[in-house]
Amino acid sequence: MVKKSIDIAELIEKAKKKDQKAFNSLLNTYWSDVYRFQFLKTENEDEAEDITIKTFAKAFDKIDLYNKRYNFKTWLISISKNIFLDHIRKNRTETISINKTASEAYKISDESPSAEDQLIIEQNLVQLRNYIKLLKPHYQEIINLRYFREMSYKEIASFLNEPMNTIKVKLLRAKKLLAEIIKKS
Repeated sequence: MVKKSIDIAELIEKAKKKDQKAFNSLLNTYWSDVYRFQFLKTENEDEAEDITIKTFAKAFDKIDLYNKRYNFKTWLISISKNIFLDHIRKNRTETISINKTASEAYKISDESPSAEDQLIIEQNLVQLRNYIKLLKPHYQEIINLRYFREMSYKEIASFLNEPMNTIKVKLLRAKKLLAEIIKKS
């Protein structure tokens, strides 16, 4: 067991230096622990998986803040717990007024884009592709495979020969980095 904690400490140090293999090893080592924790909370496989992915993405983004005095698994679980609590707060149902006039219920709108809207959409797509080109090549590739080639996580994992959980976390990190690039411009 001592050897395992030494290995984990080494992986954490490598991950702090942005070593992708170290990230993948930590993900594979702790995935089932975090997922199990979330599944017990949510009792829903999809929600548990989504929160687990967000947990690892946040942990890897903030790995420099990890304090080695604490167990890494405990640190991950505390991040996961906080994401779960945020998830619950976000999903609380809103109160809906029943005092709306009946005429509002029958308003039907044409949701197809106008010619001007279509032009704006195309211009935004060109701009989005330019932003994507600012990402590192492996993030460009995973976004392209998922959103432009519309491949499933399983297909991407097979195509890139990587575990599906790694693909999910990489995609989440790529989307976060892309959002940061868009915000800066």
